Amino acid sequence: MKRIFLTGASSGIGLATARALLDQGEEVWGTSRNPAVLPKHENFHPVRLDLGSNRQIEEAFADSLSQAEHFDVVINNAGSGHFGPAELLTMKEIEEQFQVLFFGHVRLMQLALESMRSRGAGLIINVTSLAALLPVPFMGAYNAAKSALASFIMSMQIELGQSAVKIVDVQPGDIHTNFNEAVVRGGNAGYESRVAKAWIAVDRNLKTAPKPELVARKILQLMDQSHPPARIAVGDVFQTKIAPFIFRFLPQRTRIWGLKMYYGI
Repeated sequence: MKRIFLTGASSGIGLATARALLDQGEEVWGTSRNPAVLPKHENFHPVRLDLGSNRQIEEAFADSLSQAEHFDVVINNAGSGHFGPAELLTMKEIEEQFQVLFFGHVRLMQLALESMRSRGAGLIINVTSLAALLPVPFMGAYNAAKSALASFIMSMQIELGQSAVKIVDVQPGDIHTNFNEAVVRGGNAGYESRVAKAWIAVDRNLKTAPKPELVARKILQLMDQSHPPARIAVGDVFQTKIAPFIFRFLPQRTRIWGLKMYYGI
């Protein structure tokens, strides 16, 4: 039985992953800002955690670690989104996105790595996003934070060398979850038509996307590998295979044109 620390376990990819882990017989410490909505299971330990607070991150992880004694796997998954023109984002809104999507995840990686080094083993799985490579229009802060996290993860992978502790970057494309229902919508002054068109495309893509169980299965597969890949993309074939391959050879102007066409703006 593996001991797992999982953030964002109350919905979407996190909930699907928690259920898959429990079905496999693992013991899970799962987090949410509202523990009351977390799964009820004898091997599931609810943890209150708001990634907006670094102090709460450190306290929640320390308390969970003291109960578990060690974690075999730490899964960074929790997140949030903001939809609106980058030009109109306030510094507070940008800072909040980076706190939840970048700084909070980085701190958890550091805490996990510190605890795993003492055992000489462990796996840290970070759920970032293909938006790091293929930006979603009107989600500038989200795209930037995910891109920063992907770069930070790669830096750690380089620095760790042949360490027995492994770090993996899991980059989902569009996944059919309730993510859009939780997205904060900002002001659109001067962008109303383009925002409306982009939102229709984003919502349509999400509703026709693969289910979160696909990501959960990939995560469980990674846990069984002695030498997991440094980065994997998860989602439909176009987003995870075709688009990244084409983008590799295109100039920036053509990439921008392609994304405008994809989102109908």
